[in-house]
Amino acid sequence: MIVVTINYRLGALGFLAHPVLSAESTNHVSGNYGIKDQQFALQWVRRNIAAFGGDPDNVTIFGESAGGLSVFSHLASPTASGLFHRAIVESGAYELTLPTLADAESQGVAFATGVGCSNQTAECLRSISVETILANQGGIDITPNVDGKILPQSLDSAFATGQFNHVPLIQGTNHDEWRLFVALDELAGHPLTAEEYPFVVADLVGPQAAPLVLAQYPLSNFASPSLAVGALVTDLIFACPARVVDQLLSAQVPTFAYEFNDTNAPEIYLPPVRFPFGATHGSELQYLFKVPQSLPLNTMQRKLSTKMVRYWTQFARSGDPSSFEDAPFWAPYNPAVDEFQSLVPPSPQGELDFAADHQCDFWAKLFGASAQASAGVSK
Repeated sequence: MIVVTINYRLGALGFLAHPVLSAESTNHVSGNYGIKDQQFALQWVRRNIAAFGGDPDNVTIFGESAGGLSVFSHLASPTASGLFHRAIVESGAYELTLPTLADAESQGVAFATGVGCSNQTAECLRSISVETILANQGGIDITPNVDGKILPQSLDSAFATGQFNHVPLIQGTNHDEWRLFVALDELAGHPLTAEEYPFVVADLVGPQAAPLVLAQYPLSNFASPSLAVGALVTDLIFACPARVVDQLLSAQVPTFAYEFNDTNAPEIYLPPVRFPFGATHGSELQYLFKVPQSLPLNTMQRKLSTKMVRYWTQFARSGDPSSFEDAPFWAPYNPAVDEFQSLVPPSPQGELDFAADHQCDFWAKLFGASAQASAGVSK
């Protein structure tokens, strides 16, 4: 197995759109530079990987979080056609409805004003220091945009209409995704209080939906307001949108759905907070890679790690993660059965209560699948 990792432009440097940048483009588009960088790297792999012993006709792309959203973007991008043959998305379903080019350009105009380029010229934008760009990029949506070239339509629309690159897919989330971000707020000195909880919910879902959400996620069901928000936003932004993708794509391509469920996974990115991290955002990565921050896994966790690595590599080889003898069987996702592969130590097993656990019927009834897919978060 040959693994190629790449660099690509991030933040405003990778995704800032602006009318003057679109005007000077051959295709009259801007803002998807990070996605273009990734496709340039995939073109390089296609031309050169045979020299390293690789097969240019058997390429798997995979990514986590913003990397997972990037994989979804390549699935929906006609300019990525033929550059990969399988795809793995980890925690990437958080913004399936992408902004239009016009919306992204509008944010770019506001960004330009904020960094002192009220004249809105490309020359002024290019004169701004990287430090200034990084300090002011928080006001723009750091995601791809629907530019009509790299992305002719939004992800949810492409998947619903079948207008995407049809390749086998592994796709999943972690059980407690949003606890990482609640922890960041706490570490910044803003631990969530019970009094603040209703206002946070109203800010998340709007004042009309807030009473229904508060009734579905009452504080009495959780040990703390932080855990309540962690569960609520995990379900709304990560878990249930990922299930929507599984339902759409499984009718068109082989789709293998998972949930990472080691609630005792070591937290390698943040110091301890007042609540358990659980299987939070990014906590599966140390089971697949020896990342620099990795902490020792216990015996059962190491067994899970071994099986996860085998799943990922066997899927890359054959399109079937179960194609090795000592693997617990992983059935392709079937909406009628609604079974996920629960990645729990020491050995994965089938999971039939994903939708109930994450209140997906409630969210679908409240917002509808398409509206829920737009409930994204900047990453």
